[in-house]
Amino acid sequence: MTKTLINIVGPTAIGKTALSIKIANLFKTEVLSADSRQFYKEMSIGTAVPEPEELAAAQHHFIQHRSITEDYNVGDFEREAHTKLDELFEKHDVVVMVGGSGLYTKAVVEGLDHFPEIDSNIRIKLNEELSKHGLQSLQQKLQKMDPEYYAVADIQNPHRLIRALEICIGTGKAFSSFLKKKKNARNFETISIGLTAEREEIYDRINQRVDLMIENGLVDEARQIYPSRKYNALNTVGYKEMFAYFDDQWDLETAVGEIKKNTRRFAKRQLTWFRKDETITWFDRTTIFELIATHLREKINS
Repeated sequence: MTKTLINIVGPTAIGKTALSIKIANLFKTEVLSADSRQFYKEMSIGTAVPEPEELAAAQHHFIQHRSITEDYNVGDFEREAHTKLDELFEKHDVVVMVGGSGLYTKAVVEGLDHFPEIDSNIRIKLNEELSKHGLQSLQQKLQKMDPEYYAVADIQNPHRLIRALEICIGTGKAFSSFLKKKKNARNFETISIGLTAEREEIYDRINQRVDLMIENGLVDEARQIYPSRKYNALNTVGYKEMFAYFDDQWDLETAVGEIKKNTRRFAKRQLTWFRKDETITWFDRTTIFELIATHLREKINS
């Protein structure tokens, strides 16, 4: 029988975790997380790691399995995820993958894009520019050199900006032009489904989630890892705003407002990324589960 990976995507706070558990229980299988923010064991509240009862409801993989002090990238995840999938497919005909990190789900489903070697001096100069002129300088440069990638990129992430810019500068071609290669062969079929809602509802859910994070202790969690803020894993929404609060750049109310704003922007970029993928079947987040289950059964049996 052909093995099937059910890939669940969508913007943050839309309800992907709850759906993934229902689907895993339906097919008596396990869940592979492709949320790059949830890989790190030091971060729980600010990354919305599934609750203990959710983790107990279905076997999960790639949740808090790394430390923020480790170098871990999408290439590492692709290799580990495929090793785990080979193992899981020996026991199950269906495996569930869930996450809002588009590059990470793409790596598993299609494989990573391959880039030419670039002169290391280009990255050094870009890091110097970041230090001297800040993130906005790199953002403006990427917008000019590759507006297509700029529209979907995490432009608050300096690592991503520098990676894209060094390819643009080193090759004279747009970074996005390397993202359109033919899919690599996989030993499983993928069924991709997405959860969505009206934009205002998504934004309201995000605001509510951030308020709940604050109630649950995000400030204390961020303060505990504040001494490690130099690590790239912590350059992410929810923590960098708290660090600015600790540095007396903002008061707490402003920092919380910035988390909400930046999370809304992140959700918008997620939707832009995923909506370019024509293989995804979209469901409103309020769709009754049986309709989604019927769709999946039909796809698997077709």
